[in-house]
This record gives sequence, structure tokens and C-alpha cells, in this order.
Amino acid sequence: MRLVVLFLLIASFALAAVPPEFEAALKAFRGDPPRGWSYTQTTSAEGKSTVERYDAARPEFDRWKLLQKDGRAPTGTELREYADARSRRSRTGTAPKLVEQLDLPTLEKIADDAERATFRAKLRPGESRDHTAPFLRATLVLHKATQTIESVELGSVSEFAPTFGVKIASLRTLMTYSLPATGRPTLPQKVATRIRGRAFLVKSLDGEMSVVYSDYQHVSPPAR
Repeated sequence: MRLVVLFLLIASFALAAVPPEFEAALKAFRGDPPRGWSYTQTTSAEGKSTVERYDAARPEFDRWKLLQKDGRAPTGTELREYADARSRRSRTGTAPKLVEQLDLPTLEKIADDAERATFRAKLRPGESRDHTAPFLRATLVLHKATQTIESVELGSVSEFAPTFGVKIASLRTLMTYSLPATGRPTLPQKVATRIRGRAFLVKSLDGEMSVVYSDYQHVSPPAR
């Protein structure tokens, strides 16, 4: 009984530290595009690029289509490999949600003005083998008028080793979102990641990657 009371007290203190408007934004937040929206996704990294189209109106296992690869039309072999990779990916588990990993008792407001407030918090491990979360901090920008999250930044605070032989000197991921408008919810705009590190002291892991979302279109769900 004492443990239950103690847990409830801790939970109430954590919620009390979260401003109501920020709590509402967290409940509504989703990192990926919402259901019913088709979009184009352009991924660029290490001099290579892919352009994909997600069609929400099509059946679940036939929604992704490869439009371009490295600035050209994909070959038949590339289309088959892409379809196979997408099929395998759809059968895998989903990653932990960022909001669920926020360590709310550590939340602090680091900036505030008439339009926006900026919060920072530590992250809890998403799973037992997650050795990265303790070295990251999440910084979230709240747009006050719409009570939506406008950007999320995940940044390392020190060097860390996510696995044997790998040292990450710095890691930064910035996710930006549009503000909602009439008939249009907040939507992902871009994810940019920059990493600096080495594997087994000799191989560089330095790299940058960006994912850009565009050409959003609201569609009716496929008939069942």
C-alpha cells in the first residue's frame, strides 16, 4: 500500500511540473504524418538520394512507391528490391514514441516569449538495450497560440558508446513541423541528423542525413 501511495505522489509531482498547454501539446503530438494524408518523402545522405511517395488511399501493403533514386528513374531491379525492403520493414515492430521517453520530472523551461516557449528534458531508455538515451537531451518548442509542438531537437551532451567499439562524439537530430491551419493539422516538414564519431578508432562515422516531407494531400481511406 505504501508503494502505491508513493508511486501516485511521484506521478502527481511529475504532472504538476508540466504546464497545461505543454501537456496538451504532448498528448496531441505525433512524429510521423497523420492517417489519411499522402505525401512525398525525399531522403538525402552521403551524396545519395531517394524520392518516395506514400499514398494513404491505397491498401496498407501497397502505399509506398519509389519515384526516383539518385536523381533518376529507378531500374526494374531497384523497384523490386525496394518493394521487398518495404515489405520486410512493415512487418517489424515500431520504435518507442519520443513523448513516452521524455523524463517529465526533469522538464525545464529554458526560453519563453509571447509566441513560443522552449522546454528541455532528459530521455528515458526506450528499451533495456538502449544505451543512448542517457546521453541525449530533448528540446521542444511549443507554439502557444495553437498549442502544438513546432520543433523537436535531440542532442548529445557528451561522448558516448552505444555499442562495443563505437564512440559517438556528437549527435544532433532536428525535427520541424508546420503549424495547423484550417482543414490542415500540424505536419512533419523535415528531419535533419548530423553525427560525428568513430568505430574501432579508425573508421569515421561522420555523416549527415535529411528527410524532407512535401506535397501533402488529404485522401479518403481505402475501402475495406
